[in-house]
Order: sequence, then structure tokens, then C-alpha cells
Amino acid sequence: MLELSAIFISLTALLAYLNYRFIGLPPTIGVMATALVFSLLLHGLTMLGLPLLEAQIETLVGRIDFNHLLMDGMLSFLLFAGALHINLADLRARRWAIGLLATVGVLFSTAVIGFGSWWILDLFGLQPPLIYCLLFGALISPTDPIAVLGIMRSAGAPKALETTIVGESLFNDGVAVVVFTVLLGVLARGEAPGAGEAIWLFVEEAGGGILLGALLGALTFALLKSIDQYQVEVLLTLALVLGGYTLATHLHVSGPIAMVVAGLIIGNQGRRHAMSDHTRDNLDNFWELLDEILNAVLFVLIGMELVLLPFSAQYLLIALCVTLLILGTRLVAVGPAAFLLRKMGRALPNGTVRILTWGGLRGGISVALVLALPASDERNLLLNITYLVVLFSILVQGLSIGRLVRRICTRDTDRAH
Repeated sequence: MLELSAIFISLTALLAYLNYRFIGLPPTIGVMATALVFSLLLHGLTMLGLPLLEAQIETLVGRIDFNHLLMDGMLSFLLFAGALHINLADLRARRWAIGLLATVGVLFSTAVIGFGSWWILDLFGLQPPLIYCLLFGALISPTDPIAVLGIMRSAGAPKALETTIVGESLFNDGVAVVVFTVLLGVLARGEAPGAGEAIWLFVEEAGGGILLGALLGALTFALLKSIDQYQVEVLLTLALVLGGYTLATHLHVSGPIAMVVAGLIIGNQGRRHAMSDHTRDNLDNFWELLDEILNAVLFVLIGMELVLLPFSAQYLLIALCVTLLILGTRLVAVGPAAFLLRKMGRALPNGTVRILTWGGLRGGISVALVLALPASDERNLLLNITYLVVLFSILVQGLSIGRLVRRICTRDTDRAH
């Protein structure tokens, strides 16, 4: 394990350096793009009759349990770090938009993408059971703001829009994992639960996660308030994340939601009432650095996964059709929500629908969830489609969202003058 960690940390550092020094793409997108190019070069060497290096890389990447690494390791840190820097007052101001998109939006997306992908696969002569397509709908629904957030900030996106995107992503990760878990249980049992049982499972996972996160956040807040020693305080937040996520797993409640709630408490009440300025600066620096490192490693792993996947022209066509379905579903989910909020007097900033649609990137959590499916031909099919959708999302949408934000913001500024 130590050898494997050393190899991938070293590779991540090298790719991050190359991107910063020579390429200049946004950090997370840049390291993934360079890892992707590296994977394609390995494929090219194999086609030229030099397969040894690719075989060694395949062995290394194959030793990584991506699902376990992200879902039981990285995700807790990433969600806590993300929630730590969200202003609770801003979140409350956008709570209706975030709540609608993270709950109703995820359920709607799961159903539409599930049935839509089932129909698309049938057009290509593939007929997986419907439950697999619904699982695909659930795993591809959560959005990942990591790659796009820095771009939006540099492009001058309104604070309200930034809060909506980050808040939705933090909570829809947790909701999507709950929906995926319920559907995975249906697959394992071979029969669907009753409506009451399904609702109870959802409430138990999500509500239990909220309650656990609030309790752990309050306990850690009390401990932080009783001391003023930044090394110990940083250690307490690490214990909160590692211990809290493990406890959530044993209690069968949503660990992702628990970490978001705990992060909001520590990032708001904790920062204002339980930390000195010195502690606050050190805590922010620690979690920002850890967040950047973990995201860099995660995106390198996504890029390197290419060496393990067999592709075909059929998979590419299916992924293209599914990507169009996902974008259309996202537009249909966001549009009515924005209209409803406007009628309620809680209008979103101009251009929000377009930015939320194109900026709804898919990332590592989708890859991790598809790898949680039981080994089967259907899993292999969905893994290939998911990977291609994630690549398109990060490389195409991620690299173009900045121009869209600048165009909309510039247009609004011109109108104001």
C-alpha cells in the first residue's frame, strides 16, 4: 500500500508541475488531462508493439479499489472541506433553490436518465434490466463543483450563483448516494420495496445523516471552544471526519450528509465563536491544502483508469447519446425550479439556468458508485458509459464554462450601464 501511494503521489506531483509550468489549465482539469494523455500514449506504445509499460501501469491501477478509496476515504474529507468554507447565511438565502435541486432534482434526474438510457441502449441492441439503468440514473445525477468552481470565481460569477452550485453539489452527493443505496438493495433482493419502506429507508439514511452530523458538529464545537491550541484543534477536525464517517457507516446513515452538516457547523459557528484568528488561519490553510491534494490525486486516478477500460465505437456513440440526455434532463430539472422560485419571489441571478445546466459537471463520485455495482456484463457496460460521460463533462464542459459565465456576466454589466 505504501509503495502504491508513493507512486501515485509522485505521479500526481509530476503532472501538477507539468500542467502549472507548461500547460496552464485549471489545476484539477489539468492533472486529469495530462494523466489522460499519458494513458493514451501507453495505448499508442502498445499498438507499436511495446506493451510492457502499459501492462505494468494496468497492474498498478488495477490494485486500487477506486470505490473504497473515494467512498470510504476521500469523500468524507472533500465534503467536509467543501462545507467548511460555505457561509451559512448565504446558504439559507438560497435554501429553496438548493433544496429543490438537491432532492427533487436528483429524484427527477434518476428517473428520466434511467428510463431514457434504457431506451437508448435498446436502440443499440442492448437490453440490460431496467434496475441497472435506474442505478445509472442515480450515480450520474450528483454534480461535482471542484473542477468548475475556481473557473467561475475567476470569471466573476455572482456570489449567489456560486453558493447555489456548491450547496447543491454538497447535498446532492449525499442524496444521490442514498437513492443509489436504496436501488442497489432492490437489485440485491430482486424485488422493489413498497413505497412506505422506500420512503422510510430514504428518511432513515438522510435524516440520520443530518442528525449525526449536527451532534458531531456540536460536540466538536464544544471541544474547540474549550481550548486555544491550533495543532490540537486541527486534529479534532480530522477526528471528526474520520471517526464521524466511520460511525455513520456502522449506524447505516448517510456519511456524506453527516460530513456536510458537521462542516457547516464548524465552518460557521466554530470559526466565529470557538477559534482564535491564528487557529482559523491554520485550519483554513490545512483543509484547503488537503482538499487540493486529494482532488489532484482523484483526478489523476480518473485519468489513469482509461488504461483498464476497453472502448469501442458503439460505446462512444452510446455515451454521446447519454450525454445529450443528461444535459437535456439537467435543463428540464433546473428550468422549472428557477421558474417556481421566481414565482415565490426568490428569483435566481440572470443566466442561472444556462450556467447550472452546463456547469453541472460529473466527477469521481459517479465513477466510484458505478464500481460499487456487482460484477456483471451490465456493470462493465455502465462503467464504460460513465467514464466517457465524466470525461466529456470535465474536459468539454469544465473548460468552456468560464467563457459562458464571463459572457453572461458581461452582458448583465452592460445592461446595468
